[in-house]
Amino acid sequence: MKTIWLNLPVKNIKKSKEFFNAIGFKENPMHKDAEHLGSFLIGENNFVLMLFPENAFKGFAQNEISDTQKGTEVLINIDAQSKSEVDAMAKTVQKAGGKIFAEPGESDGWMYAFGFEDLDGHRWSMLYMDMEKMPG
Repeated sequence: MKTIWLNLPVKNIKKSKEFFNAIGFKENPMHKDAEHLGSFLIGENNFVLMLFPENAFKGFAQNEISDTQKGTEVLINIDAQSKSEVDAMAKTVQKAGGKIFAEPGESDGWMYAFGFEDLDGHRWSMLYMDMEKMPG
């Protein structure tokens, strides 16, 4: 196995692509002009995020789509290099139309994070870990 990517169902490809562009995700050049899907590269290792219309996603998964208003199917974490990066992303997400469900703040004395929902209710978290303060 060489790579892994994340597939998510979305209600509106165009709006979702605009949202992920607005929060700084890098559009995958391979699918940049595609209207039937979205694709982004995240982080230094170019983790692939694929966005599919709900009907197409249901066909791939051969299962119903989780109702993100009633439950969480997954929590996707993004690594941050500083508290200020977490704070800046929280502002960026809010400006782009995302919903903050956990304001930026410290946890356990060594972590700093915030949580947000994208336009389709998928939950994301950005987390900075101060490894020098991590309990042994």
